[in-house]
Amino acid sequence: MIMPNLPAFLAWGLITSLFIAVGWLPNGILGGFGNADEPGSWQGAATQLALADDGTTFQQYVGLVGPMVTYLLPILIANAGGRIVYKERGGVVASIVAVGMITGSTVPMFLGAMIVGPLSAWVLKKVDSIWAGKIKPGFEMLVDMFTAGILGAAMAVGAFFGFAPIITGVSDALGNVVSWMADNHLLPLMAVVVEPAKVLFLNNAIGNGVLVPLGAQEVVEQGQSLLFLVESNPGPGLGILLAYTFFGVGAARSSAPGAAVVQFVGGIHEVYFPFVLMKPALIIAAILGGATGIATNVVFGSGLRGPAAPGSIIAVYAATPRDSFVGVTLSVLLAFAVTFLVAAVILRASRKRDLAAGGGDLAAAIAQTEANKGRSSAALGAMAATVGAGTATTDGAGPTDGVAAATAAPVRSIVFACDAGMGSSAMGASILRDKLKKAGRGDITVVNKAVATLEDDVDLVITQRELTDRARRHAPSARHVSVDNFLSSPVYDDVVREAQAQAERSTS
Repeated sequence: MIMPNLPAFLAWGLITSLFIAVGWLPNGILGGFGNADEPGSWQGAATQLALADDGTTFQQYVGLVGPMVTYLLPILIANAGGRIVYKERGGVVASIVAVGMITGSTVPMFLGAMIVGPLSAWVLKKVDSIWAGKIKPGFEMLVDMFTAGILGAAMAVGAFFGFAPIITGVSDALGNVVSWMADNHLLPLMAVVVEPAKVLFLNNAIGNGVLVPLGAQEVVEQGQSLLFLVESNPGPGLGILLAYTFFGVGAARSSAPGAAVVQFVGGIHEVYFPFVLMKPALIIAAILGGATGIATNVVFGSGLRGPAAPGSIIAVYAATPRDSFVGVTLSVLLAFAVTFLVAAVILRASRKRDLAAGGGDLAAAIAQTEANKGRSSAALGAMAATVGAGTATTDGAGPTDGVAAATAAPVRSIVFACDAGMGSSAMGASILRDKLKKAGRGDITVVNKAVATLEDDVDLVITQRELTDRARRHAPSARHVSVDNFLSSPVYDDVVREAQAQAERSTS
């Protein structure tokens, strides 16, 4: 639900950084703080009644910042959740219910949207199933429209009066916990939970489910929030990877420098998780580094104006207010330094044992990381390929057996499908598209999509092995090929060879 909508989060963060009163380019109309009653004010923008410091009221511009965080982002999240469960109908009803929940609350409803989105779509799906196949021909559209409309309206009212107060209470309780920790100078202790959770792939649940909603609320009230940098600080991961670069052994040492670039600049933090799983004691280094970063932001009163998504240093600086650059920079540097020093001590202390053991099994650690994540990863797959872990299978066959059979009929369109429809599948599609162009088959369409958005109008679908069954349900007429690693699969060469053979047969 979150990943496909990250561009919207980034857009909101950039608009906030630029146009609010303390932004880089303050603009009362776009930032939503200007007085529309002043002489010469632009009258073409939406306004709302506001209370001035002297007790008088005036018409204040609505701007972009407030509506985006209050309405746009939660509705997008709910819509994505609804589509996952019940495609377009589920997305529409989820959006309707989300509006009811949003208008019934006084806080940003990210957490609520992640719940009511798939839930409302599931309810609609169950209701539709009651009379599926029982409607007389010609009345299907009428029943479908009224079912979704009536059910959506009823659930929106229910969300307004019932669900919104519950989520508001939960949000307020979480906010009170954060405020209590801040008042008692305990915010750095958040790293004790966040850093181990990242390695176990619970970071999105904590970051997007808790910290982002609370951070968004703080931005509305204070203009920035350090909560956005608790989970996304790239310093601890960089510290661990550079410690392996200088003090590691074997495949881990040779893989660490490239992983460090991907983690720090690309923002893909998961590439350092296998290095921690290889030596669990390194979680201590990550916790101490993360706590240092949080403490630095507390001392300097620094934070971000929006989520740093992905957790790249570029995304961090893009969301940094002008008066927080020193604090944010130091929070990253000091988090890196502490993590690096502690990790270096741990690695040096066990260096002889690691050498005797052959440097540890990085491939097994990568496999465990992907198991924790629940699906394959392009970034981890690329790293696995460098240590001989990148393998591929095709629908239960051997590494290449059955591919020619799977593509025996003419192939005009190929879809790479993954959970979010971006990232790993986009990279795999790019690789195969380039191979086909070089082989003279640039006429074959190669695109990437989310599994949930697949339609039965494609010739060949390539998915990670654990997603193939889901893909078959969405595109039953297509032929399906499974791979373990989108970045280094021999299947691609087999597809290209078969495509060339098809072209030769058609011209002979």
